Amino acid sequence: MSSREIPQYLVINRFDDEFGEYHRFVEPGSCRLAYITLPCGLPILDEESALDLVVVDDLEIGTLLPIARRLAELHGGFDAVVGPSEYDVLSTAQLRVELGVPGWQPEFVTAFRDKARMKDLVGGAGLRVPRFCRLDADSTAAGIAAEVGLPLILKPRAGWSARGVVLVRDEAELAALLVEQGAELDGYECEEYVEGAILHVDGIRRGGKFHFVSASEYINTCLDFLTGTPLGSVLLDPGPRLDRVAEFTGGCLDALDLVDGPFHLELFDTAGGELVFLEVGLRPGGAEVPFVHRDLFGIDLFAEAFRATIGLPPAVAAEALPVGVAGGWVSIPEPRPYPSTVVSRSSLLDSVDEVYAEVVPEVGTVFDGSGGYEHIGGRFRLRGTDHAAVRRAALAVMDRYRLVVEHEGPAAR
Repeated sequence: MSSREIPQYLVINRFDDEFGEYHRFVEPGSCRLAYITLPCGLPILDEESALDLVVVDDLEIGTLLPIARRLAELHGGFDAVVGPSEYDVLSTAQLRVELGVPGWQPEFVTAFRDKARMKDLVGGAGLRVPRFCRLDADSTAAGIAAEVGLPLILKPRAGWSARGVVLVRDEAELAALLVEQGAELDGYECEEYVEGAILHVDGIRRGGKFHFVSASEYINTCLDFLTGTPLGSVLLDPGPRLDRVAEFTGGCLDALDLVDGPFHLELFDTAGGELVFLEVGLRPGGAEVPFVHRDLFGIDLFAEAFRATIGLPPAVAAEALPVGVAGGWVSIPEPRPYPSTVVSRSSLLDSVDEVYAEVVPEVGTVFDGSGGYEHIGGRFRLRGTDHAAVRRAALAVMDRYRLVVEHEGPAAR
């Protein structure tokens, strides 16, 4: 901490919703926030109280660094740099080094960005990870298949949201993909295809222990969502399965040396009851995860992540958080083919009891495939009595929701 009476924090922002309202995450008057933001994030920032605010067209390190240096010189330096998005955790770590600011360094952050590196560390701690190999110019389909087995998953080592992920079923398909990637192969890995339910575990660590943790089971997969299938998630009920998943997650985070901060970890739960690490992010979960946790548990994962990153105590005490909450969410992908224009859509608030909130597109909305998990065909949040009831409701949402669109000719999902 500097000698200034009030600390100053530099925030790198690309969010355009309430989870980018950083001024809400700190006590009034306790600090001053300077922002470098994309244009879409400007409306949600508190310009009036900002120490400074710079709008940029991109958040690449080459764009950020000269601006951050200028702001640091102008305002006498910063006590922390925060960039809560998956896209920005590495660049903010690089800024810390360049500005001489404490906090997560690039080597630490890389373990949460490089899927091969994270498996090195988790597997090295004796926890089950998929068989995997890094790819390079010398990689061959036969060699990879011998090392990893078939089918397998080809994926970017630094990717997110299942983008660029391919399920490869035979050696000929793999050989063609290796040729297609060409010079970019060193940015990819191949890993064992693991059969089983996919879970995501979300929470905050403080002092090397869970301040908060929840676990949920996906309905369908993130890869399915990218190819046009609805994605759902349902919180696990308290009990032995949740306890086992939390213990495994704690071991993974210990291996990655996460003492204080947020996490979004995914794992397999096989039919034989074996837990297998998939990947982890140094951030709160996406899609409806932060909304459902705020609504059902009363915890703002982005506020807690922000505070943990800059060394402030939790906003909500662990003992004040409820247990045994049942809920989940459903995301409906953008209708294909692109572009498509919404003609009509239904509401499920009165037809599925467990749906307590929905975000559906306005008539006339045009989809072009760039909506991510936010600007999509429909978003539904659920609460219920237990996991089984919420799962049934999530499946009902997928079955009953109607979204009618026009593209080349009229079509309906």
